[in-house]
Amino acid sequence: MEIRELRYFVAVAEELHFGKAAERLGIAQPPLSRTITQLERRLGTALLERTSRKVTLTEAGTVLLAEGRAILSAVTAAERRTQRAAKAHPSLVLAVKSGTGGELLTKLLDAYAAEPGAATVDLLLCEAHQHRQLLQEGQADVALLHLPFDSVAGLDTETLYTEGQVAILPASHPLAIRSQVRMADVTTLPELPMARWPGPGGGYPEGPGAEIRNLTQLFQLIALGRTTVVIPESAGADLRRDLAAVPVLDAPPVTTVIAWPPHSRLRAVAELVRVATHL
Repeated sequence: MEIRELRYFVAVAEELHFGKAAERLGIAQPPLSRTITQLERRLGTALLERTSRKVTLTEAGTVLLAEGRAILSAVTAAERRTQRAAKAHPSLVLAVKSGTGGELLTKLLDAYAAEPGAATVDLLLCEAHQHRQLLQEGQADVALLHLPFDSVAGLDTETLYTEGQVAILPASHPLAIRSQVRMADVTTLPELPMARWPGPGGGYPEGPGAEIRNLTQLFQLIALGRTTVVIPESAGADLRRDLAAVPVLDAPPVTTVIAWPPHSRLRAVAELVRVATHL
């Protein structure tokens, strides 16, 4: 199969409409239809069911859509990494969630910058569950992830540190003056339902809590008395005055890891990982 054929097929499979797919690809519809037909003939199976009213995927088409997305993602990543490696001055992209502990980042970046021949490090701030995709697509070279919240499937990792969790509450809430609480104290507050983060697919779990994508939005809603959350201690550091962080005794510990694609051969990534694990 050619990359062009896969791009054409994925566009049709996602749009389920030849006209919209052709418009998306910037080509005419007839050559698009011919390419899909040729691809089906070569594979010896139908990928799409076509009627005058709709287009649907066959079982084989569903498989090729998943495989095609992965292949195209890998091709894009290869292009980005190759172009980055060709630059006169080496650089790498570190993906971190907005709100990741500033002390950790500062120490890591300062220590790495002091290394002979250190590459330029560009920070890519992202939302929950985006790290893995950014690494796979070559938009990032390395990332800081937090277990058990983030998936590290298919990535190489090194553990950096483990910490406890805290409940973030409005400073005026009765629980805010306690020295510690338990999960049951926080998760059963009817006036402050637990915030909901998106899953790997981008959807939110069911529940009454606010739908959250980043810490800035989250802290604003907590200050307004709309929601609450249990997060790693480092993420709750340096809070605004109208919020309070209370240690949660029975919350599971959170482990921060540095992760990178297993096929990465960038010396800068290896050096950054070495510095991070040393710290």
